Amino acid sequence: MYWLNSKPENEEEFRLDIKNVCDVYRDAINLHKQNIHVVSTDEKTGIQALERGHPNHPMKPGLVEKIEFEYERHGTQVLIANLHVATGELISPTISQHRKEKDFKNHIERTINLSPKDGWVFVVDQLNTHKSASLVQMLAELCEINCDLGVKGKTGILKSMESRKIFLSDETHRIRFIYTPKHTSWLNQIEIWFSILVRKLLKRYSFKSKKELKKKF
Repeated sequence: MYWLNSKPENEEEFRLDIKNVCDVYRDAINLHKQNIHVVSTDEKTGIQALERGHPNHPMKPGLVEKIEFEYERHGTQVLIANLHVATGELISPTISQHRKEKDFKNHIERTINLSPKDGWVFVVDQLNTHKSASLVQMLAELCEINCDLGVKGKTGILKSMESRKIFLSDETHRIRFIYTPKHTSWLNQIEIWFSILVRKLLKRYSFKSKKELKKKF
């Protein structure tokens, strides 16, 4: 098991960021009653479609299950998943070839469209695609925020990842993002579900193709 201790430049800001994540988890059930959905979101990349050379040997009294060591690779898939914190449900998963800016933006849009008039709070990490210009533009449109967003890399809200992050995490918006501090992926609850996915499915099954892998999800 690996462990990476964070070394924040600003300890007070680091603790406040952690508190913000924990507070929204604590309040998730009450927020849900107000039609505000708290969702833990992240990508699991490089999920391999591995076809085992021979079938598994099932468990027997006194013997563990045995899995064939040799396998054939059939490519990889990316899973973008949402854990609804209040209900514990996995909602609106996306399975695709990539995790580019457009993929994440489209995933968030699909998720919001489950209840397009409700409030949404997405807990995500600091990946650059989680602070993209297209995400800002979509959120502004969905929240009916009519202002000059500026120009990516030059001016205004779109200027930099930091300026976009500030806009996306604005608490006055009906749809907003909360960012876990760097090296604190353990704060994101979807990681618990990913761990279960690996142990109970990915490490034990044999997949003859990416299509078959995708169907298992």
